[in-house]
Amino acid sequence: MLKVEHLKKRFGNHVVLNDINITIGKGEVFCIIGQSGSGKTVLFRHIIGLLFPDGGRILLDNEVISSPTTKPADFDKVRKRFGILFQGAALFDSMNVGENLAFPLREHTKMTEKEISKLIAESLEMVGLKEEFKTKMPSELSGGMRSRVGLARGLVMKPEIMLYDEPTSALDPIMTDKINDLILSLRDKLRMTSIIITHDMASAYKIADKMAMIQDGKIIFHGTPGEIRESRNPYIQQFIRGQKKHHYAIADEDAYAVPINISKVKPRAVGPRRPVPAPSTENAAAAPSDMANKKFQMPVRPGGQNNQ
Repeated sequence: MLKVEHLKKRFGNHVVLNDINITIGKGEVFCIIGQSGSGKTVLFRHIIGLLFPDGGRILLDNEVISSPTTKPADFDKVRKRFGILFQGAALFDSMNVGENLAFPLREHTKMTEKEISKLIAESLEMVGLKEEFKTKMPSELSGGMRSRVGLARGLVMKPEIMLYDEPTSALDPIMTDKINDLILSLRDKLRMTSIIITHDMASAYKIADKMAMIQDGKIIFHGTPGEIRESRNPYIQQFIRGQKKHHYAIADEDAYAVPINISKVKPRAVGPRRPVPAPSTENAAAAPSDMANKKFQMPVRPGGQNNQ
C-alpha cells in the first residue's frame, strides 16, 4: 500500500502541493487527473523520489520512504520497487530496443548477459512484442511502439508499482485503447499496482479502480469513476465532460430537459421578397465608336529596342 500524507511543496513563493492525501491499495489502478499546471507531475516526481517534500511524507507498506529529511541516497533502496513509463517513452535514441531494456539491468544488477537477454525477451513478450524486435532503433518505431518498449523497460526490474506519465499522450484512439488494455492485462497477470498521471478521461474511466483530482495543488476529489460522474462540483463536471458549460453527467439527462410547447412559439413575420433591381446602364460610359479600329504601338526604349 502506498500512502501520501499531508504532502506540501513550494518553489519560492509558489505553492505547488498543498496538503495532499491519497491512499493507493496493492494491485489497484489509480489515476491522478487534473489540468496542466495543477501539480500532477510534481506529485509524480515525489512518488518516484526525484523530489522531496517540504512537509508531509510518503509511506510504502507503512515504511516512510520520503519526507523533508530524506536524502536521495536514502531513496535508492526502494527505487528498484518502482517501474516508470515516462511521457513519450524517453528511450535512448542511440541505443536499439534491446540495449534500452538492458540498460537498467546492467546498471543495477549483476546479471550475466544470458540472464539479461532472457529477461528482455520476457518483457517484450509481456507488452506484445517479439524478441526479434530488440534490434530495432527508436527512430524506426511508431508512437505506440515506443510506448510499448518504454513499458517493457519499466518491467525488466520486476517492479511492485508501475508509474505512467501520460501514457496515451499523442497516440491515436486505436493505439490508446491498446495501451489501456495492456495496462489492465499487466495488472491482472502481475497483480502490480499502477499509478497513472493523465488528463485523458476516456482512458481513466476504462482503467481506473480509483482516481484523485488535483486543482491548484489540492485534492478536490478522491473516489471511483462512478463517484466522480455523480459529483456536483462544477469544476469537476467541466473537466470530465470537456465542455465550457457546467452541467451534470447524470445517467438520465432527460430528467433536466425542459419540454417546449410548440403552440406558444410565435412564428417570425416574413414579408414578400423584394425584387433585385437590374444594374443601371444609364450612367455607364460608352466606349468610343472607333476603339475597335484603333491601332496601338509598343513604346520604344532609348536605343531603339522595344519594351517586351
